Amino acid sequence: MTEVTQQGSARQSGGEEAARDEEQVSRFVERFAADMTEAGMQRMGARVFAALLVSDSGKLTAAEIAERLRISPAAVSGAVRYLAQVNLITREREPGSRRDQYRVYNEVWYEAVAHRDQFLTRWLNTMRDGVKILGPHTPAGGRVAKTAEFYEFMQGELVQMLARWRAHEESGRTGERNTGPAGAP
Repeated sequence: MTEVTQQGSARQSGGEEAARDEEQVSRFVERFAADMTEAGMQRMGARVFAALLVSDSGKLTAAEIAERLRISPAAVSGAVRYLAQVNLITREREPGSRRDQYRVYNEVWYEAVAHRDQFLTRWLNTMRDGVKILGPHTPAGGRVAKTAEFYEFMQGELVQMLARWRAHEESGRTGERNTGPAGAP
């Protein structure tokens, strides 16, 4: 089991500490957050997501997030609300505790992409309705029909891609079981 100390270095069960250069970790968090912001994610949400992603436990309290990112509790509150709405994190509470913890799971990207299938279905249906409304032989109807065709294509590819990922992941797990730790037979 791994816990994160106040200074942010990882501590393995048994008291061992994995040394990290916290300045480099912080730069990585900000760089990844900037990348996500450029792709359209809310800035503070991106920073909070990146902080959760790099924590060994994958979970932090609001106070821990605020401390690590040097942001206000209000900023954390807005960011975690956004991240929960887009299904990138969950809110949990340890039994007997009054403090919420926010968690990012190892399969967060798989789940996020899988949820996009729902959006593609909705957008596809809306585009099909738009073609009927605009007329399939009008320039606008043609553009909307092409958009519907694209969404339909993406949806098919997404389903296949996710299935390939699962197969890839399973083959990797099988390899891990067969070779044991650190490649030992």
